[in-house]
Amino acid sequence: MEKSLIILKPDAVQRGLIGQIITRLEQRGLKFMGMKLMQVSPELAQSHYGEHEGKPFFGALVSYITSSPVVVIAIQGKNVVQTIRNTVGATNPMNAAPGTIRGDFGLEIGRNLIHASDSPESGEAEVSRFFDASDLITWERNTDAWIHE
Repeated sequence: MEKSLIILKPDAVQRGLIGQIITRLEQRGLKFMGMKLMQVSPELAQSHYGEHEGKPFFGALVSYITSSPVVVIAIQGKNVVQTIRNTVGATNPMNAAPGTIRGDFGLEIGRNLIHASDSPESGEAEVSRFFDASDLITWERNTDAWIHE
């Protein structure tokens, strides 16, 4: 089973969109295995955005993600990375389809509400970066047979 990390970024928290975004993810049939409200430290932000280090926007990414609390969510499931990315929409909200989270709630690339892992490998690494193994719960859901073949 794949894992993916979701971060409801500071703009989602400040705009009061946590519940609406979580609802959309749950309605897709995604199964949460961990969730917490947290303040991201500069060190954690630099690690998370490490692939962008040296780029002109790196400092702004770190500054933004540490500017306000975020909600981090670990999700596990079959094809979960692609399912979440389809639900979230294009990185630039101006290019995101209506009906996606970014397409419905976002206007600017720098305030695009949500981070979603871009591959199963990233998902594993990102979940491990934000959650200890003891924070994650593997559980059976009675409705799974109605969601997955």
